[in-house]
Amino acid sequence: MPDTHEARPTPSEKQAERRRGIYLLPNLLTTCAIFAGYYAIVASINGRWVEACTAVFIAAFFDGIDGRVARLTNSQSEFGVQYDSLSDLVSFGLAPSLIMYNWSLVHLKEWGPVFGKLGWLAAFLYAACAALRLARFNVQVGVADKRFFQGLASPAAAATIVSLIWAVEKWGGDGKAVRWLTPFVTASVALLMVSNLRYYSFKAWPEKVPFIWAIAIVLVFVAIALHPPAALLTIVWVYIASGPIMTIHGMYSKAKKPALQGLSEIKASTAPEAVKAEPEAVRAAEHDPQDQSR
Repeated sequence: MPDTHEARPTPSEKQAERRRGIYLLPNLLTTCAIFAGYYAIVASINGRWVEACTAVFIAAFFDGIDGRVARLTNSQSEFGVQYDSLSDLVSFGLAPSLIMYNWSLVHLKEWGPVFGKLGWLAAFLYAACAALRLARFNVQVGVADKRFFQGLASPAAAATIVSLIWAVEKWGGDGKAVRWLTPFVTASVALLMVSNLRYYSFKAWPEKVPFIWAIAIVLVFVAIALHPPAALLTIVWVYIASGPIMTIHGMYSKAKKPALQGLSEIKASTAPEAVKAEPEAVRAAEHDPQDQSR
């Protein structure tokens, strides 16, 4: 689930914007995302875990369309860029961290005060890394490759947290039973957001794809319809695993490219000598008495 921020306007567009106010439609969708994220926090406080998780996914939906609507309607603005970042911090930074804390991490204090501190510190680490991730993304707009994200996107990180909670609840478990696991999951996802791993952004879709893609998409929808939390949990964990795989593949390709270039240069440098030596070998064969006797 990628971050979808709007393009930055030019100085003349900024001056015109101050005169005409803000665009309604894209910012209204961003407000819906904030509302869903805030509702997720309230639902978690009241112990309604499935509703809280669903609200985060609804926030991700609105976050995914507000930037696209702004581009389609030619209503991008600097206000929209900043508002969208604040919305992401609430919906995909604070909301998942508080849901995870209220659901599972709070029970660590039953093991002692030190474990209790580790619980809320893990939740804080997630929120702080989400803020750092969004700040880094904002300063890299227009510079970084749009096909990839540097680090796990905050909506994908939030989906990882809430899909785990949703799946455990659907399987009859609770946060207290998995409190030994949730601090590591929370901290790991937090660090992935500020890592340098490359994740596909899904912003550059190919015009044509193999037919098997259509079948795969149908199967994904079927899986989500059969068991939404399990299907979503599988999808996000596959996406998380794609980051290290793509990064290692990119490093291997970069390391292999200079070696191939060096090999081609060696072949190019030795080719003239081989061409030059070939006529000499032919002439020697022509004047070889043994060859003439045959």
